[in-house]
Amino acid sequence: MAASASKAVLLGDVCLEDVTAKPSGVFFRDRIRKGGLRACVNLRRPQPFSGFLSFGCSTSDASWRNWNTCSLLGPKNSSFASYSPGAARDIEHLPSSSFSFDQTGERLKLFSGSCYLPHPDKEDTGGEDAHFVCVDEQAIGVADGVGGWADVGINAGLFARELMSNSVRAVEEEPKGSVNPARVLEKAHSCSKAKGSSTACIIALTDKGLHAINLGDSGFIVVRDGSTIFKSPVQQHDFNFTYQLESGNGGDLPNSGDVFTIPVVPGDVVIAGTDGLFDNLYHNEVAEVVLQAVRTGLEPQVTAQKIAALARQRAQDRNRQTPFSTAAQEAGFRFYGGKLDDITVVVSYITSSTCVSFLPS
Repeated sequence: MAASASKAVLLGDVCLEDVTAKPSGVFFRDRIRKGGLRACVNLRRPQPFSGFLSFGCSTSDASWRNWNTCSLLGPKNSSFASYSPGAARDIEHLPSSSFSFDQTGERLKLFSGSCYLPHPDKEDTGGEDAHFVCVDEQAIGVADGVGGWADVGINAGLFARELMSNSVRAVEEEPKGSVNPARVLEKAHSCSKAKGSSTACIIALTDKGLHAINLGDSGFIVVRDGSTIFKSPVQQHDFNFTYQLESGNGGDLPNSGDVFTIPVVPGDVVIAGTDGLFDNLYHNEVAEVVLQAVRTGLEPQVTAQKIAALARQRAQDRNRQTPFSTAAQEAGFRFYGGKLDDITVVVSYITSSTCVSFLPS
């Protein structure tokens, strides 16, 4: 996700050649670039845009299963760190959903599910995203390993997975009901030793609301009754040059992340994801999927699957404007369509009780 020292600008898995707008290039520390060079499209401004690269149509053959806490976590562990082995538009207010809650006066809880689709070219290594869900501690997190490390033979997915695994341990050490995501990320980063770098987003539901920290171009939105009421801003040093954590002090530091406290109510839905989601779907598109899923009584894992599938469809669509192409155009590049990448989606329904029901409209 950054420019190299050559004339080519690396945009995730897309290379835009002969771009004259950034003659000095954009560099990562130690000259590591986010995004491997896998396909090219020429974008010479004096000429009309003609042609596009073919990404292919394969997706991860993930084994999707219905949400079941026990099947995901096992009997002895209430947390898991998960990865697969194999510029938003205005949001229109939509009608209220039909998701109902047992109003017992209990404190708010997260009911979460997730979906991960690695880049088709990275299925054998599991891709470079990682995520976790801590059920008892009411916390979730996502991370996106910087793919450019592959140029020097390093799988940054290992760093992302270690970062999320360490985040789970740090979450479990936090005071009950008072998880501090910034402190969690600080501890997790200090313990992560694998080579590579990664973005990170950690979110916790506490008695005082939703607390979160986001560093880089992963992030999250909060949807209420079909409208996006909050979206975390993207952190970039320049176009396609994301903030990133690296073992030691080689990258950005955890205290560079944006910290949020967001009041939430029963019925709100939190959608966290890596840039494979938010580069390919506008927030209103995600909100629409959430609204329809909640109206029809879908559980969060199924909702996450639907969002991820739509993001993969957009990533392979050469004829549709996407958030990534919008950002590229605003930065002066002639680019259109989606961007193929690892896609991680974590969906959390906020409830007031462990008892929830799904009422079809």
